Amino acid sequence: MMNDIIADALTRIRNAAMRKLEVATLLHSNTVVGVLNVLLQKEYITGFKVIDGQNNKKTIQVELKYDDNEKSVINEIKRVSKPGRRVYKNASEIKNFKNGYGTIIVSTNKGVIANDEAFAANVGGEVLCTVW
Repeated sequence: MMNDIIADALTRIRNAAMRKLEVATLLHSNTVVGVLNVLLQKEYITGFKVIDGQNNKKTIQVELKYDDNEKSVINEIKRVSKPGRRVYKNASEIKNFKNGYGTIIVSTNKGVIANDEAFAANVGGEVLCTVW
């Protein structure tokens, strides 16, 4: 049994990017889909689709994005809040990350959103991960 499905998804994306694979396969959860929506909106990935599998087990196929030099667009993707240590920030604390080049993905009462949207909506929440 897996305790942290978000950390597993981020590790699968990181490993697939290091191996320069076109597609990474993730386990399905609504939170992972929310994180992937933010990654798609911020253009860290080219797309994803949810696939129904055997015994009602869904998976997600993520299409990774590379630049002209065949280097992954994602330099670093890191889990912040973990099951043993949850990290919460208010809106003013998540305003900027890596001087605007990075993104903090936050789970709020308005859903899973990026740090700039959370700051604009003046909501805080659990910091899921950081990407740059």
